[in-house]
Amino acid sequence: MPLPKAELHLHIEGTLEPELAFELAARNGVTLPHADTEELRKAYDFEDLQSFLNLYYELMAVLRTEQDFADLADAYLARAAAQGVRHAEIFFDPQAHLARGVPMGTVVEGLWRALGAAEENHGVSTRLILCFLRDESAESALATLEAARPYLDRITGVGLDSAEVGHPPVKFREVYEAAAALGLRRVAHAGEEGPPEYITEALDVLGVERVDHGLRCVEDPALVERLVRDRVPLTLCPLSNVRLRTVDTLADHPLPAMLDAGLLCTVNSDDPAYFGGYAGDNFTAVRRTLGLSEDRLRELARNSFLASFLEDDEERRARYIAEVEAYEFGDAVS
Repeated sequence: MPLPKAELHLHIEGTLEPELAFELAARNGVTLPHADTEELRKAYDFEDLQSFLNLYYELMAVLRTEQDFADLADAYLARAAAQGVRHAEIFFDPQAHLARGVPMGTVVEGLWRALGAAEENHGVSTRLILCFLRDESAESALATLEAARPYLDRITGVGLDSAEVGHPPVKFREVYEAAAALGLRRVAHAGEEGPPEYITEALDVLGVERVDHGLRCVEDPALVERLVRDRVPLTLCPLSNVRLRTVDTLADHPLPAMLDAGLLCTVNSDDPAYFGGYAGDNFTAVRRTLGLSEDRLRELARNSFLASFLEDDEERRARYIAEVEAYEFGDAVS
């Protein structure tokens, strides 16, 4: 049985496996610029964040109907549950779909077909987080939040993703203030490729409660001290960091030092179809490569539930943490 865990940094569009991409392409009459699944998998050899994003947005063309989004989410939930995920807080990128003429309702209703049945079908509780694309305008973000108003009963929070460099958090001050006024939780990608200052800005200007990635905080000792003091969670994605060249090899990953410093780190998969592993695969990789002890792995799993947006169901959070504490490790952990 895998170690129980929550996944807090997961882009649902990034779970589109080549097989499902071709299946949906055939369903919707979309021609992909790849001969077959093997050729498409070879295209997953990225040089940097932008080269990944180019393919990521290209493949979104196959997502057209509510059923497409439901199938995408259900496929993720099945894989995640098999790797021990008990709770998933799932990002989605509505601007990328709105730009293709796919309405907000199609996206949210489709995802909710799977998320609404996730506990019954997969034993996974879920939350949905609407992300703004930081390389789009602040006005577009505000329009997207407005388009989401009819669906806010299904959306827990907002996030900020896509190309980081050159798009500081302050650009989105107004939409985050509007989201806060609506009672939405707030997270943002910061300190992946962008500098540590972006992390500080996300905290001070956007009022984020969690930092997605946050890897480069280690370059600023005062920021590390603040994050430790305020118990700000970081949603790290080790396999993603290697594939996008933010660390050279997994052996170079600062996760052990970050834990030693007292940072509230979690381990997640980011865009697992593209980066070579789901949540459990990331846990297995850091255990083997970084030599993390069972106590450290248990800490990471515990942190994932502590960092989750389960304030409306503390009994559930306590139950999940009890599962972590009772877990007995075997030879393999996922």
